[in-house]
Amino acid sequence: MTIPELFLAQLEREADRTRRTVERVPEGRNDWRPHPKSMPLGYLAAHVAKLPSWIAMTINRDEFVLDPAVASPYTPKALATAGELVQSLDAAVAEARAALAGTTDEHLMKPWRLIVAGRVVMEHPRHLVISDVVFAHLAHHRGQLTVYLRLNDVPVPGLFGPSADERGLP
Repeated sequence: MTIPELFLAQLEREADRTRRTVERVPEGRNDWRPHPKSMPLGYLAAHVAKLPSWIAMTINRDEFVLDPAVASPYTPKALATAGELVQSLDAAVAEARAALAGTTDEHLMKPWRLIVAGRVVMEHPRHLVISDVVFAHLAHHRGQLTVYLRLNDVPVPGLFGPSADERGLP
């Protein structure tokens, strides 16, 4: 099995877990946040839905440049409905699938860089960026999103087995 095939299988599992999470995001709560330092619910949900597209960015570009003096090329728009979040996720997953289907193990060994304010802050092989910066990052923020759901009295989906809500626990 090739590295892209392994990542495609992981993408399908993560897409299913993510879909079950974003489809529960309550409408009309985009500005809600559990703490002043926390991301607003709408931004976090849009970020989670868009993250799989970073696989394509990692495969198709050699670097990602962020410059605080210039508007960010990555600013996920808060989406108004769970349906819009699912559509955004589906588009991001389709983009990732296409990129993975068109790449090779050799290409995934090539370096990818994150540059912030003109400084290289990260340089790793693409396969490591996909593993750590995309999949682990997605799991981290999806976990945050489940806490936001719980704090808004929304039943939390079981992602790695049944949740307390799915087991009918108080």
